[in-house]
Amino acid sequence: MTTSTRGAKAPAVLVLEDGRVFRGRAYGAVGETFGEAVFSTGMTGYQETLTDPSYHRQVVVMTAPHVGNTGVNDEDPESSRIWVSGYVVRDPARVPSNWRSRRSLDEELERQGVVGICGIDTRALTRHLRERGAMRVGIFSGEAVAEDAALLAKVQAQPQMKGANLSAEVATKEAYVVPAIGEKRFTVAAVDLGIKGMTPHRMAERGIEVHVLPATATAEDVYAVDPDGVFFSNGPGDPATADHPVSVMQAVLERRTPLFGICFGNQILGRALGFGTYKLKYGHRGINQPVQDRTTGKVEVTAHNHGFAVDAPLDKVSDTPYGRAEVSHVCLNDNVVEGLQLLDQPAFSVQYHPEAAAGPHDAAYLFDRFVSLMEAERA
Repeated sequence: MTTSTRGAKAPAVLVLEDGRVFRGRAYGAVGETFGEAVFSTGMTGYQETLTDPSYHRQVVVMTAPHVGNTGVNDEDPESSRIWVSGYVVRDPARVPSNWRSRRSLDEELERQGVVGICGIDTRALTRHLRERGAMRVGIFSGEAVAEDAALLAKVQAQPQMKGANLSAEVATKEAYVVPAIGEKRFTVAAVDLGIKGMTPHRMAERGIEVHVLPATATAEDVYAVDPDGVFFSNGPGDPATADHPVSVMQAVLERRTPLFGICFGNQILGRALGFGTYKLKYGHRGINQPVQDRTTGKVEVTAHNHGFAVDAPLDKVSDTPYGRAEVSHVCLNDNVVEGLQLLDQPAFSVQYHPEAAAGPHDAAYLFDRFVSLMEAERA
């Protein structure tokens, strides 16, 4: 529930499910909102974060103290709307300053009905989440503010992220095509589980015509576009609930079509190969996460947004129904699996975002690796 107001000084309160309370001022829309409290360590790229469908039903805490400095433009959104359920910043910009800025971040949050809070100690909140783990949270402002006990009861009544099946809620309802830029070289069927706009663009730059399909697409729908390769996107929710995408991916693996998955797509590949998934304590979110590509030894700085991970052995080759598989990428902070590859057929995935929107460009080569698999298969 939100109301439209420019009252950025309205009182606001953030209540975590364990009873911790932070008091500040309204930022964006005034009202109440709920979600899973997570923190993002990126110092820039807030527009891409806000419009990433993978953040559906999450309240994002920005660890960088100053947010909104460059305002909001019409070029950088990764989808047609803001997906975060709430936004938490310490010191919002008073006046945005950028040649592309069209309006302030506060105005855009209000326009889209996103309830936020500012003026709180986000460092203390981040430390709390790091020590206690991601948890349910509510933000209340204006007339929604009430006694702490009543607000806590509302927060504790919300659903958990574990067990949430969300990809169909954010995916496209109708298939669409992103044409190749320049000469068309390949056709890719991309299963949209919460895809970001830059991802098919990165493929289009490499001469790929991308057919973006709904999360409900069947294997028949995938092969109806006569693809040279199949892509599974990022997306929100618990991969343990994603039985349909897993079955579609298994059909792709059975036909040995070149396959690439990112983020949620990596977890889908893990499940398709027979590995389990689990919820991380507080997840990886931001554009500065170190990952090692174990196939080359190279260390990359990468963009992440995931609260679940694949449970696969790091130091051995595993036998699967589709051939041998191994962990190809690993996070250097905590040894979380960040990539998988099959050794006997053209299929691989990574847990992070190589499209670099926002984020570093270290992992852009992964799209070229996908092209190489399709080239080899055609040859």
